Amino acid sequence: MKDLRIMSVFGTRPEAIKMAPLVKELAAREGITSICCVTAQHREMLDSVLAVFDLKPDWDLDIMTPRQTLSTITSKCLLGMDEAIDTLKPDMILVHGDTSTTFAGALSAFYHQVPVGHVEAGLRTYDKYSPFPEEMNRKLVTAIADLYFCPTENNRRNLERENVAGQMFVTGNTVIDALKTTVRKDYHFTTEILNRLPYGSKKILLVTCHRRENYGQPMEDIMSALAEIARTHGDVELVYPVHLSPVVQECAHRHLDGIGNVHLIDPLAADEMHNLMARCYLVLTDSGGLQEEAPALGKPVLVLRRETERPEAVAAGTVKLAGVDKGEILSLAHRLITDPAAYAAMAHAVNPYGDGEACRRIADAILWHFGRGEKPEDFHA
Repeated sequence: MKDLRIMSVFGTRPEAIKMAPLVKELAAREGITSICCVTAQHREMLDSVLAVFDLKPDWDLDIMTPRQTLSTITSKCLLGMDEAIDTLKPDMILVHGDTSTTFAGALSAFYHQVPVGHVEAGLRTYDKYSPFPEEMNRKLVTAIADLYFCPTENNRRNLERENVAGQMFVTGNTVIDALKTTVRKDYHFTTEILNRLPYGSKKILLVTCHRRENYGQPMEDIMSALAEIARTHGDVELVYPVHLSPVVQECAHRHLDGIGNVHLIDPLAADEMHNLMARCYLVLTDSGGLQEEAPALGKPVLVLRRETERPEAVAAGTVKLAGVDKGEILSLAHRLITDPAAYAAMAHAVNPYGDGEACRRIADAILWHFGRGEKPEDFHA
């Protein structure tokens, strides 16, 4: 019996972090040939993750261009995927989450009549413009996919309410699998300033902010709030790996340059980000992945968005929605910085996102789908 050819397609840093352990799990399975195809929607940030996980793509579309638009990303992915699929002849294509690469990869698979497995399926805000374009990307992929790998039971219920007909599995989130390999107590940062931070004597606040729907006034208000937090709390050090987007770079530097306890640094490799998160006090972010990673490390999260497609963490108490209002961000941050009981209630809550076995469950589900193994048990938080 010939091996199943399973192609994993991704193009951004967050996708790569979550797909890398799955690519490796598939490669280790008897009966599977694991194929890694990257679009390089984010070239530099993608390459740093590939290096951390020692992954060498079998196919690289290398689509990134300066100030690229959603239309150029999608069209270049589609055109590049034609050749990749025709050459590599996969039996199934796996896409992750909700990026433009995800949508284009799934659509290209459909055009070639190749089954699609959607990793991190079933997340919803039910507002097609927030997050933009992610909410619509994942809904479009739902319409195409055949297998749905849902991180949580709530994600599966979302799909069931939409009468989705494909095979669904609750697997946990693959990012928890990734953390198992990257976080170490003896870790030494290559970004030297991170080795010199006063982890024992000050509260380290880790910040990320980059989403398109926050461009404009929301981002201005967020950056203004961050500046005030730093100026009014002498016991904190604020560390912000600034996204490469020119819009984000300009706004962050305009508000935060020159504040002594603010460190604006280059984007971090996945292992550096994970180990900084493990040592920080609090995370403020508009990222999706950090809402899952930080609770696994016992770190409270303030989400700098109006809504989240990850309500499980809000329900569990590990995450609070701070929104984009300056006053609300300041209020919630001040309480967590100054109130040990409020902090402990969030830091000690149960992480609902996984047990580090998601990749095993996904690989088992793929083999079962093709009649080559037992159906995996669902993950239960």
